[in-house]
Amino acid sequence: MSRKTIGIVDYGVGNHASVQRAFQALGHACRLSNEKNFLASVDVMVLPGVGAFPAAMQALHALDMVDFIRDKASEGKAIIGLCLGMQLLAEISLEYESTEGLGLIPGTVQPLQHSACHIGWNALEVLHHDPLLIPCDRMSVYFNHSYVFEAPEVYRAARMSLDGYSYTAAVRKGNVCGLQFHPEKSQTVGKQLLNRLVDGLGHAK
Repeated sequence: MSRKTIGIVDYGVGNHASVQRAFQALGHACRLSNEKNFLASVDVMVLPGVGAFPAAMQALHALDMVDFIRDKASEGKAIIGLCLGMQLLAEISLEYESTEGLGLIPGTVQPLQHSACHIGWNALEVLHHDPLLIPCDRMSVYFNHSYVFEAPEVYRAARMSLDGYSYTAAVRKGNVCGLQFHPEKSQTVGKQLLNRLVDGLGHAK
C-alpha cells in the first residue's frame, strides 16, 4: 500500500471528522477542504455526508462545487462517496422533492420500501466480482440510512438484503465508487475496503 493524498470535500454536512480519522489511521495524508486547487491536486476526493439530499446539493452549488466535481470525475480523478455522499453521485433524488444530483452514476435515490430507517449491520453480496470489493463478500458492515440509490445492474457493485427486499449497497463506475454503508464505522472490514479503494480507483478505467 502506498501513501495517498486524500481530500474530503467540506460542504458542511455530517461525518467528516470520523472519516478523516479513518484515513489518517490508515497512514494516508488526509485533509478537509473546499478549496478547488487543493482538491484538484489530491489522489482521491471523498464526499462524506449525513443528512438530506436537497440540502447537500444546495450546499455544493453554493460552493460552486458541482461542475468542479463532475469535471474531475470525467478527468479520471478517484472519487469515493460515503452514505449521503454515495447518493449524491446519482442523477436524481426523490427525498422530499425531486432534486438533481451530480449525475456521475446513473440511477435514482428513493425511500426504503420496508421501513422509515435502516440502522445496523448487514452482510454484503458483492456483484460482478468487483476486484476492489470482492474481499468484502458476505462480510457485515454498518448502515444508517432512510434512502437508497437504485442504479442499473451494471453499476451495482454490491447489494444487501433486508426484510425480504434487496437494496444497492455500493455502486461503481470506473474511477467513481459509492458506499451506502459507513466503512469508517465497519471495523476492520471497512478500513481494509477504504485502503483498497484508495489504491485501486486511481487505476480504474
